[in-house]
Amino acid sequence: MDLAIENTGRRKLIFSNICGNNFNQKMNNCFISIVGVIDHREDMLRLPEYLTNLYPVLQGNFSDFEIILVNNTGGQSLDDKISPLDTSLKQNIFLLNLSSPVNKNHAIVAGLDRSNGDYTVIFEFDFYQKPALVLDLFEESNKGNDIVYLKAKTRQSNLRFRLFYKLFYWILRNYSTLQVDDRAHDTRIISRRALNSLLRLRENLRYMKAIYSIVGYRTTSLEVDVPLQHDGTGFGEKFSTSLVAITSFTTFLRVLLLWIFIGSIGFMILVIANALKVKLTNVDIFGDYHDAVPGWTFLVVLTSIFFAITCLVLLIMSIYLSNIYEEIKHRPMYIIESVKRF
Repeated sequence: MDLAIENTGRRKLIFSNICGNNFNQKMNNCFISIVGVIDHREDMLRLPEYLTNLYPVLQGNFSDFEIILVNNTGGQSLDDKISPLDTSLKQNIFLLNLSSPVNKNHAIVAGLDRSNGDYTVIFEFDFYQKPALVLDLFEESNKGNDIVYLKAKTRQSNLRFRLFYKLFYWILRNYSTLQVDDRAHDTRIISRRALNSLLRLRENLRYMKAIYSIVGYRTTSLEVDVPLQHDGTGFGEKFSTSLVAITSFTTFLRVLLLWIFIGSIGFMILVIANALKVKLTNVDIFGDYHDAVPGWTFLVVLTSIFFAITCLVLLIMSIYLSNIYEEIKHRPMYIIESVKRF
């Protein structure tokens, strides 16, 4: 029996992973939602072809479908791009115009909130000439997978961004339990039950790839030849997004403060030993001669101790703040994938 829940005023159903086929075995008896985010002028220019390419694939393979477009261009109208299209296509389009540009992750959530399908596909404009990928994703999801994403063979970016990505994903792998693929495209299919769980995580500071990992469920990927390319976002915005991910989903900064504290203890011991050696022998630990100045040893020892104490206090404060931060996010302690009766 299917279970129903309420979400943002619309009836959401949790369906089984595998949708049935009708009599002729050619059309999937499924309602599928396509979410597309228009971020740049290039996306606006591709929009008519994006829609006309998707339409025959959706019309010929699914019993019902909807295309949810999120206009994240800052008030630029898309009417002239959509109006010339066939009426049969336009009646399945829902256009969400955001009042001002937002982070792409937030724009994706706006589309996911509106989605009503058994399955939802976030379909990037990079694949507008390959609409059949929707069918590939759907076929893979019907093998028992709740989330299937497209994985690039390579990443194309300049040296600065390549180094940045390597450091960022190294931190995610080593200081969190997240399973984040560094070559994952945003394009993916999500089952109804996985999407319902994902929408429960209402964090304002979002990093979607980490959210998918937290939600869990059975996840796999399809490798594609289209490389991951720089999306035009500036380094400053990329850096801000990485800070959100690192502070929200990893223990990296807390571990960093721990090592600073351990380093301060080692530094304190070394400085005190050197000061006492100069006081007693007029020779430092490097073998250099120094005249012992009255009061100098006391000041060095006192300063070193206070430096170590300051680092200890910062470490303790970071632990408390980290615990508070974890609590106020109100993430669910667990997500039930399914309930089985015998």
